[in-house]
Amino acid sequence: MSTSSHPVDPSKAIEHTQLLIDGEFVDALDGKTFETLNPATGAVITQVAEGGAADIDRAVQAARRAYDHGPWPRMKPDERAAAIWRLGDLLLADAEEIGRLETLDQGKPYSQAVGGYVPAAAALFHYMSGFATKLEGSTIPISAPGRYHTYTQREALGVVGLIVPWNFPLNIAAWKLAPALAAGNTVVIKPAEATPLSTLRLGQLCLEAGIPPGVVNVVAGYGSTAGQRLAEHPLVDKVSFTGSTATGRRILEAAKGNLKRVTLELGGKSANIIFADADIEAAIAGSTDGIFNNAGQACAAGSRLYVHDDVYDEVVAGMAEKARQIKVGDGFEPDTEIGPLVSLEHFDRVSGYLDIGRGEGEVVTGGARVGEQGYFIEPTIFAGAAQDSRIVKEEIFGPVVVASRFRDTDEVIAMANDTRYGLSSGVWTRNVSTAHTVASRIQAGNVWVNTYGVFDAAMPFGGVKESGWGREMGHEVMNDYTDVKTVCVNIDG
Repeated sequence: MSTSSHPVDPSKAIEHTQLLIDGEFVDALDGKTFETLNPATGAVITQVAEGGAADIDRAVQAARRAYDHGPWPRMKPDERAAAIWRLGDLLLADAEEIGRLETLDQGKPYSQAVGGYVPAAAALFHYMSGFATKLEGSTIPISAPGRYHTYTQREALGVVGLIVPWNFPLNIAAWKLAPALAAGNTVVIKPAEATPLSTLRLGQLCLEAGIPPGVVNVVAGYGSTAGQRLAEHPLVDKVSFTGSTATGRRILEAAKGNLKRVTLELGGKSANIIFADADIEAAIAGSTDGIFNNAGQACAAGSRLYVHDDVYDEVVAGMAEKARQIKVGDGFEPDTEIGPLVSLEHFDRVSGYLDIGRGEGEVVTGGARVGEQGYFIEPTIFAGAAQDSRIVKEEIFGPVVVASRFRDTDEVIAMANDTRYGLSSGVWTRNVSTAHTVASRIQAGNVWVNTYGVFDAAMPFGGVKESGWGREMGHEVMNDYTDVKTVCVNIDG
């Protein structure tokens, strides 16, 4: 395929493929590298340094020195805020290059990366920079005998390990890095082995923004080695992980050694509910985007569709028509709307669920591979599957939605809550009472009403049940990157 029609040259050399430790790009101690592949073609993009346990050790030691002895935690709050703001500015200035890396490595459309995801990441740094000057405590009147001045203050935790997934590499790195830095922590980031390139580039931008060496370290490598060591490391005070629920359990097990703080943003099987009184055209459009965006590789994707019996046929037919019109292709092609799945391994996993789904329900549309090169799958709608079927119960993490009928509010809330997950949900209705009733009764950390998949730096995001602990973004996230110290002073002492 010629690159002449591309808005950017995908074949341009990759600048940063080494580990970033203590302000320097270095090889792994054992010299190992691994291939990172273009999911649109299966071709090798470049070789990346493969960090192991020993590399995590030296990155953690660098972060520990930077926290215990370096300037970052001791900077004036406005100085730290300015550096984080500059990082947001540098992201915007670097949008074409970092967007190119996202498309090459993860597959998402270049137009979306440059026009949407990079600006969103920059906005996150801009928003979170303000918290560096707003970490406030409170004075507390106490009733103990005597006279006391008692107050609290918020402090950084220390060294934080950030384990980032492959579905939104840049943005979820920003979700974690920005509040960690605003609080004055130092960090070691372990990007997903499938998508390390944009995070390594982000590390370079941190240095350019004036964030001191050792404050941000990036170690690419595998979860079973680098990720395991980061989660268990005795000098790491907290680990924040986004990924599967199964891996989240392993993170917890590894973290128990020094009882480090843990934030987990895990899997989802989100219910998206359309009532008969909804704006059906808007519900069809929003629900289609809510499952097929990013090729369905989103933990918050609306993968369980519950539609009132009165409008079920209309909604399913409308979504099927929109699904058939979606342009699936290489992210560098200007008209591509969704790209490939991230890897051959994941492609095989989702393809396995398509086989399962054919035996559990009816294929309304899709259900097949697109082309013979790359890891592309058609936007797929299943219907008629039982509530206890695997395609309804298990997270597929691909462009696959399962449609089911309901007749009343109690029934659909019971169906929606019949899952071990509790990340996100959608409600489509013109009835204000219905909207608030469902929002209050549904077991999910996020509820979108008459929309789906709205994210903003000011909006907390996270789940309940087996979808995780803690929150990303908004002011709530600062509770997960700071500790509270209570000081009690005897005034008469």
